[in-house]
Amino acid sequence: MIKNKMKEYRAKFNMKQEELAEKVGVRRETIGNLERGRYNPSLVLAWKIAKAFNASIEDIFTVEESYIDP
Repeated sequence: MIKNKMKEYRAKFNMKQEELAEKVGVRRETIGNLERGRYNPSLVLAWKIAKAFNASIEDIFTVEESYIDP
């Protein structure tokens, strides 16, 4: 499972879900579903979200250790 810090970054940038959705070209519901962990973003979408916050993908998204092979 991929964890994300989208909500924290939105708060830091005083950005609503609608604003982030518009910046990255998706619906507001998509942002909400990503924040709640209902599904994982594509690499392109993860890149666009990170770019919207002037951050790296790794700053926003992390993989839970249990899903990484030893």
